[in-house]
Amino acid sequence: MEKIIIIAMFVQVTLSLVVMVIMGKRRFAAAKNKQIQLSDFAAMRLDNAGDHVRVADRNFSNQFEIPVLFYAGCLLALQLNMASVSIAVLACIFVATRIIHSLIHLGSNHLRARFRVFLLGCLSVFVMWFLLLLGVLLN
Repeated sequence: MEKIIIIAMFVQVTLSLVVMVIMGKRRFAAAKNKQIQLSDFAAMRLDNAGDHVRVADRNFSNQFEIPVLFYAGCLLALQLNMASVSIAVLACIFVATRIIHSLIHLGSNHLRARFRVFLLGCLSVFVMWFLLLLGVLLN
């Protein structure tokens, strides 16, 4: 199960880097199209860049919010030898929801679908941490 958890973490890291590239491409395209000036990057004044740029920026920031709890939970599970099937499944569910969330956010940006996927991801991290707490308390 340790390998599955590490692979899930790797996929989440890869997602973060892919979103970073998308964000960069959108920023450079906005600068090239004169929607924003290069000087706007100094203070990250991207208001004129358009929603597609701000959404990519926000999605990139999202990769360092709830996923931090995911990484911490995975590392704790590995450190405490609690890398069970349940933890591995929850890790995979979380990463799948993050991928789907990013696809929705960077694509159609359908709020209801995006929110539902986000909640499922949060729930998977909560259950992961709950199982870790139970494991620690019961041992």
